[in-house]
Amino acid sequence: MTADRFYIDGAWVSPAGGETMPIMDPAEDALIGTVALGSAADVDRAVKAATHAFESFGLWPKADRLALLRRIRELTAARKEDLAQAMCREMGAPITMAREMQAEAGIGHADGFIEALEGQEERWQLSNGDKMTREPIGPVGLITPWNWPINQIALKVLPALAAGCPAILKPSEFTPLSAQIYAEILHEAGVPPGAFALIHGTGPEVGDALARHPGLAMVSFTGSTRAGISVSKSAADTVKRVTLELGGKSPNLVFADCGAALADRVRYAVSECFLNTGQSCDAPTRLIVERACYDEVVEIATAAAQDTQVGDPKQEGDHLGPLYDQIQWERVQALIAAGIAEGARLVAGGPGKPDECPRGWYARPTVFADVTPEMTIAKQEIFGPVLSILPAADEAEMIALANATEYGLAAYLQTGDPARAERVARRLRAGAVHINGGGLGWGTPFGGYKASGNGREGGLLGLEDYQEVKSLHFGG
Repeated sequence: MTADRFYIDGAWVSPAGGETMPIMDPAEDALIGTVALGSAADVDRAVKAATHAFESFGLWPKADRLALLRRIRELTAARKEDLAQAMCREMGAPITMAREMQAEAGIGHADGFIEALEGQEERWQLSNGDKMTREPIGPVGLITPWNWPINQIALKVLPALAAGCPAILKPSEFTPLSAQIYAEILHEAGVPPGAFALIHGTGPEVGDALARHPGLAMVSFTGSTRAGISVSKSAADTVKRVTLELGGKSPNLVFADCGAALADRVRYAVSECFLNTGQSCDAPTRLIVERACYDEVVEIATAAAQDTQVGDPKQEGDHLGPLYDQIQWERVQALIAAGIAEGARLVAGGPGKPDECPRGWYARPTVFADVTPEMTIAKQEIFGPVLSILPAADEAEMIALANATEYGLAAYLQTGDPARAERVARRLRAGAVHINGGGLGWGTPFGGYKASGNGREGGLLGLEDYQEVKSLHFGG
């Protein structure tokens, strides 16, 4: 399994340099291939091709762009299993979940952007008689993470192509195989030469070169808040547009008025926190519980964590896979140790690997109770299967605790009172509020407040990030 070539100007080409890194299977801690690492010279080559392609691709009519999106959607569905198998191997996503969520995202986001582009008005008139048009912003650089590879690639590549923007993609160097398959899909779909490029490489090398390049009009980044700040600084000198989808420490508020549904709501909360082995930026990792039902919630959450299975991602079923590499495993272990040292009550899981998974980078599904706001595990993004439960006296305190974070990507809310749901959701400083298990539909914009980034991905707002608005003023 090698990813030793880049896709530039409509062809698979050799990198400018010879540096490589291993592709590892986190379930076995075993080498499964190598990936070539690019350089600024590769970025220059791709930008040159994108600049040339923009002269024609940027003028494609909407009908042609829609036809391209529909072909991409069809081919993504045809290669869904290939995408799922690649993500299972390179990042340890359990195969059932890799099919139903990870690979499915490439299809679902295509549907969302097709609908958005179909409904978007690209030329309209103001009441004063002036006319307005939407145009592609120009060639763009796209930097995506390893935790939801195709989800994030689709959320960036598809709106760029939908708008008429040539796109240069730097996927995570840890998940190159799924990105390579997606590039093959785009090639077969008929994306014109230069309108899409794939360059593997590290953030400090290829990512920074994209952010700094004067030939790019925009850079879109998904990853850690620390890295997003670096991208913004690198992009500042060329005054390009920057969109960021960054970290999170999402709260999940559980009210005693859930009544008979409480057990289901809490078990959902635990499973949502542990989804993708906790490696999701919007995971509800802080369970903020009304004191009136606190003891019962802790008991339910403990049992739910103990019932959570961990195992081989290549096996079908509803279980967690490994963390994606040793560095992440060690970071999660350090944060679990910090929770214990700072006095949180460990009620499930804990340090070390599950007994049934001695090889690979597996973590134990872990729950802490009696967590206080100043503890490290209540503040830092863990990116592992670790849930922190915090008690609160009433609605006002629960809202205050929920908002007491630098992040604002998502929030979750469990209540049996519709009026309370609306009232509390209005007060939560987050880009999305999931109420009583509600999920995010394809085509709904996704993004956050505060240190969780700026801009939106998905749907009409995600498409507009790749467009400029021009006013036309006609004389007599």
